[in-house]
Amino acid sequence: MSNLAQLFFDAASLGGIYAMAALGIALIFGVMNLVNFAHGEYIAFCVFALILPSTDAVAVMFLGQAPAFLLVPMVLGIGALIAVASEYAVFRHLRRATPVAMMIASFALGFVIRNSLLAVYGGRPKAISLWPDLNTPVSVASASVPLLQIIVIITTLLVVVGLATLLKKTRVGLEMRAAAENFTMARLLGVRANVVITAAFALSGALAAAVALIMATQTGVADVRMGGQIMLVAFIATVIGGLGSLPGAVAAGFLIGTVSVVLQAWLPLEARPFRDAFLYTLVIVSLLLRPQGLFVPASAKPRV
Repeated sequence: MSNLAQLFFDAASLGGIYAMAALGIALIFGVMNLVNFAHGEYIAFCVFALILPSTDAVAVMFLGQAPAFLLVPMVLGIGALIAVASEYAVFRHLRRATPVAMMIASFALGFVIRNSLLAVYGGRPKAISLWPDLNTPVSVASASVPLLQIIVIITTLLVVVGLATLLKKTRVGLEMRAAAENFTMARLLGVRANVVITAAFALSGALAAAVALIMATQTGVADVRMGGQIMLVAFIATVIGGLGSLPGAVAAGFLIGTVSVVLQAWLPLEARPFRDAFLYTLVIVSLLLRPQGLFVPASAKPRV
């Protein structure tokens, strides 16, 4: 029973990280038909915002010295700010471009952000210490679970509930839902395009910042490439869940996290280094069986 409880917390924690990252991608796709491949660089940028510029292996904390009640909203604001700035500087000028052109622009933007971080901080991973006490194990349901895992699970649930409330109860949320259904018709009916798109990018950036805080606390490392793997898994989750479907992104994020943890636990020792190969094989099988994803959006998303 303790092993099952441990698997549950590991799967829920990892799935929660994937779900938040996938939500950030699905939000942008829902209103702009854009797969923003710079999302991973948003995550890395938010981590490096915590430290002073340095080429040393050990980083000097800057914002990371602030109390948690100040640090968390500051980093969320930084994530929202860089996402909104990228929309204003790049994607706003490409709204009438093809989805492929916007996707290529997102690759280019990610390249610019990554190389800017390399120029300022250097290419060596930096050892950082952010809330190390959160990695202290606590006993829950006969399992020894790091406190951070419980926080991740609770945070994910709060994010999902809060986002659902925002989308259903606020004017901006209603406009975002209308835009996700049919952007052209929504604009004809008075939906404020700039407000909706800016809000989507701000929420997406804040979600990237939340993932950044979790990864920085969990790994204790700041690396300019740290957002790449999470971006790949998050994109896969949005595809499996159904591009543009927020419930699908959350469900697929938790599904991939669960499968990854189960494979790591149950595969023979000699096969565990090839866990990702098994995982992506299952992804291929799921797309062959259901290419439209777990949750099919109500309608195709027209270009802005």
